[in-house]
Parts: sequence; structure tokens; C-alpha cells
Amino acid sequence: MRISVISIALAIVVNLITIAIVKGFQSQVRDKVSGFGAHLSILSASDGNMYESTPILKNQAFFHDLEKNNEIKSISAVAYKPVLFQSDKNERVVKLSNLKDTIIKEQNVQGAILKGVENQYDWDFFKANLKEGSIPKFDKKQLSNEIIISKQIASLLNYGINDTIRAYFVRSAPILKKLVIKGIYETGLEDHDKKFAVGDLRLVQELNDWGIQSTIDIDDTLYKAPGYESQLIVRVKARGGKGQFRYDWGRGQEIYGAKTINTDRDTSFRVIVSDYSMNLLEKNSLSLEDTAIIKITISGNKNSINQFELEDNYLVKHYENETGTKYTIHSNDKQIHVEIENGSGSYMNYIAGFEIKVKDWKKLDEVRKAVKSKVEFIPSEAGEVFRVQSIKEAESDIFVWLDFLDINVFIIIVLMILIGIINMGSALLVLILVRTNFIGILKSLGASDWSIRKIFLYQASFLILRGMVIGNLIGLVIAFTQYYFNIIPLNPEVYYLDTVPIQLSFVDWLLLNVGTLIVCVIALIVPSVIITRINPSKAVRFN
Repeated sequence: MRISVISIALAIVVNLITIAIVKGFQSQVRDKVSGFGAHLSILSASDGNMYESTPILKNQAFFHDLEKNNEIKSISAVAYKPVLFQSDKNERVVKLSNLKDTIIKEQNVQGAILKGVENQYDWDFFKANLKEGSIPKFDKKQLSNEIIISKQIASLLNYGINDTIRAYFVRSAPILKKLVIKGIYETGLEDHDKKFAVGDLRLVQELNDWGIQSTIDIDDTLYKAPGYESQLIVRVKARGGKGQFRYDWGRGQEIYGAKTINTDRDTSFRVIVSDYSMNLLEKNSLSLEDTAIIKITISGNKNSINQFELEDNYLVKHYENETGTKYTIHSNDKQIHVEIENGSGSYMNYIAGFEIKVKDWKKLDEVRKAVKSKVEFIPSEAGEVFRVQSIKEAESDIFVWLDFLDINVFIIIVLMILIGIINMGSALLVLILVRTNFIGILKSLGASDWSIRKIFLYQASFLILRGMVIGNLIGLVIAFTQYYFNIIPLNPEVYYLDTVPIQLSFVDWLLLNVGTLIVCVIALIVPSVIITRINPSKAVRFN
């Protein structure tokens, strides 16, 4: 009987701890993976993932409809850009036999992905895992160079809070940006920690060359066609988009991005640059337009012959500001004053997609269906087509693995309950054996088999309850000790977590206990059948 009570207690302890650990493990890994991304993502239908996505317009009609969904916690516009972080030069002394010590200068590099977000982004995940510093706050008017990186990247490159880190990006040519480390986080999810940094959305939009960016200026060389006097050339340059640009100088679109001008009068150009595909039948611009403006004013003798100041056949420009958007060109007794307003670019209108976080993980599939009905494969006004991607699809390997853990839990619970049933069955048979005289007397007095069986089932249930109480006390003490004090560590490189997680709801605890009691009692009905085989006359004489 003691063994049977111990077996039930052991079954409760093992099953309770198993459920708490697996539920906690699934929940924490799921939250960490979702924290780096989102529960749902809206991206271009032609893309496989958000990291290498085709840009979509930020202003979408469905955005406000989704905000009305009470099950959606937040909707954020995001963008991604691969980055290569570089450390400062470190000196290392190498000792060589029979030679002088050699000083080696080395620099470490670490590849990552810079995630661009806005101020209204849901920072709860990174706040919970922030180890040093603070979350950056982005100025609405000015692009911010503040980022947060993982402790793993900071340790590898030997950077700390408020340090300036060198970041290299690839556009049409490599570009260096100096970014300030505002915060350092650590989630324990090693593969993701070393992969993500978070910064200003506008920085990533600009680096991705989305939309088009136009600049306007006067060429450094003169136009010298036969029979013409030297003339200045106003040229518009554009980058981004598909690279097939058209220019509207005020008289409709054309393919020429340069104009010659006389310098006998004040002149201004407002050039609208559009981006088109290679298809000659394409009528609509693929990207939002960008506008560049140049103002040219003449002082002195406007009608004098052009004899511009040159140096090595290049125009000499006398700059009046550091940005080079205001300068003067001298020609005989007149001066050409140039003032430039380059296009601000349309990149700020584009993002990689939208990330959606739901309030309740259990309703993820329900919210996904609701979002798909309003978004997926419904062309926008600009002709864009979207699809909705769940985190379960984006990180399918991890979530398949997490779901597989449920099978392990089921197997463990079944085995432990089976052990308890076998031991309780043995105990019940012993109870029946030592009470054979008692059973014979009851039968001789007219008691039914079922009424006698119930007596022994009640006694067995009492033993089961005693074992369950002991098991719950031990199991809950172990679970709460680990929950509050984290006494059992884990290797994060293997388990994604640095300590054994615990998550046990009242419903899970109740179902485990009620289920164990019911299953064990029902299973004991079978061995109690032996009571029906006992003969009263023989049982009374049984010794």
C-alpha cells in the first residue's frame, strides 16, 4: 500500500513538472521567436520572407480596418537591411620562439540584419530583455542613428553603451554609417541574438534605395556644340527604382535628363522624375515621383559673352555652404548664382511590410483568417498584391519542433499513470486478499457484489488521493522554487534558454489531477471483478 501511494505521488510529481517545463519552454521560445518578428506579417505576394522583400507602399487602405480588430495588439511598419558591423583595431601580442614578440593589429566583423522600426513600434519584447542602456527614441523630424544590438555582438566587437559602431551597407556601392549604441539586449536565443539589430525605419528605407531619389546640378563641363557659344548644362540624376527614368521639365515627360541654358536671364527648373519598367507599353510609374528644383539668377551684365572661369577645363564653383547646394559661377562681368533643392526622395513611402502582434496566441489562426480576408490577394490602388505570413510559417522548423514536444508529454503522462495503475491494482488485490473473510460475511448477509466492490474502490480512491496530495506538494514546491530562483540552468546554445522554464496554469493543474483520479479509479474496476468470484461459504472459512 505504501508503494502504491508512492507510485501515485511520483506520477503526479513527474507529470506536473513535465507539463510545467514543456509549457514554459514552448511559451518562452515562441515569445522570443515572435518578439524578433511578429505573429503575422503582411508582405508582397511575390516574396518568400520579409528580409528580402519587394517594397510596398506604407500608406495602405487596409491599415485602419485592421486597427479596429480587438484581437490585434499592434501593427507596425518595418524594413530590413543586411549590415556588417566592424570593431575597432585591437592590438594583440604574439610570442614566437627565438624571435621578438610580434604585435598584430586585428579587427573583428559580424554580419547581422538591421531592422528599421518607428517610435510606435511595440518595444515590450526588447524592454523585457534589455540588459544595458535604454530603448532609442526617434525624432519625428530628424533621422536617428541610434540602435540597439545584442550582448553577443557587443562582446564580440568590444563595444558598450553610447559607443559609435561602424556599420557597412551595400547599395550601388558600399557605404559606411557610424551608429550609436543606445541599448544592449540579451534573449538567450543565440541564433537570433547574433542576427538582429534595431534602428530607425527611415535609415533602413534610405539605405534600401526604395522609391527614387533625384538630384539636380550644373555639370562641371560646358556644352560646346559647333556654332554655339559655351553653354551651361543642367543635369538631373536619379537612382533607385528600376532605373528606367523619365523627366518632366514642365512640358510633359521625356527621356532626357539634361538641358542646356543661356545665362542671359534668370531661370528656374522644377523637374519631376518618374520610374518606369522596360515595357514600352507601361503607362504608369512604378514608384512614387520625386522632384528636384534649381534656381539660377544672374547679376551684373547679363548680355555679356560667356567666358566662364575654368580650371583644367572644369568650371570653378565658389560654394557658399557646406552642403554644396548654393554656389556662384563667374563669367566676365556677370555672376551666375545657383541654388539647388534636391529631391527628398520617395523612399520614406516604402516599407518591407507590416508586422502584427496578437493579444492571445491561442487566437492566432482566427486573427490570421480575419487579416487574410481583408488583405491577401486584394490589389491595392497602386496595383500591389499582398500575402499574410504566420510566424509558424516563417519559423516552421522551430514550431514543428515545439509541437513535437506535446507527443513527449503525452508519452510521459501515459507511462507514469500506467505505473500508478499497476501499483494501485496490486494494492487493491492485496486489500481484497486480506479481507476475504469480510467479503464472505457480507455476501452471506445478502450484500451485492457491486456494493462490496464499491467499498474497496472507495478505499483505493482514498489511497490515490493521499498519493496525489503528497505528489502535488512536492511537485509544486519544485516548480515554484525553479520559477522564482532559477536554480537549474541550461545551455542557451542548445536549448535557446539559459534556465529551465516553468509555466503551469490552474487549468492544466486541475486537469492533471482530475484526469489522474478518474483514470486510476476506472482502471481499478477491472481488478475488483475478483470479488464476484469469491464464494461466501469458502470465504468465511478462508484463513
